[in-house]
Amino acid sequence: MKNLLLLILIIFSLSSCGEECYNAPQPVVFEFVNSNNENLIADGSLSPFYVRDENKNLVELTTTSDHKIIIENIGAYNGTKKYTFYSPIREFNFEVESSEYKGGCNGFQIKKITFTGYAIDITDESGFYKIVLK
Repeated sequence: MKNLLLLILIIFSLSSCGEECYNAPQPVVFEFVNSNNENLIADGSLSPFYVRDENKNLVELTTTSDHKIIIENIGAYNGTKKYTFYSPIREFNFEVESSEYKGGCNGFQIKKITFTGYAIDITDESGFYKIVLK
């Protein structure tokens, strides 16, 4: 009986050693304000808004309680993808460059986000991008 328990314990230990983990890319969060620093989601002037990828597919967005937008499920790839943000106030493009995560787990990390468009100022704040639409 002891040998059977020992064998089961060894088999269980060996099978759990190879467990994989996954590191998702950091979330991409935007806050939209006007030149007076008034939040454009809170006052309703940015709606309706949406994001499309380079293949014209809609990208899932989540609005937070503090009136920011989380752009869901981007950056989980190797390479660069282009996106376009649409709203009644302004359209602009951005590219997300990401690569495989070089750590103990599988996954991806966002290396760089590049914005292009007119009449926008972008500040990389702590954990989100503040986008001033003029």
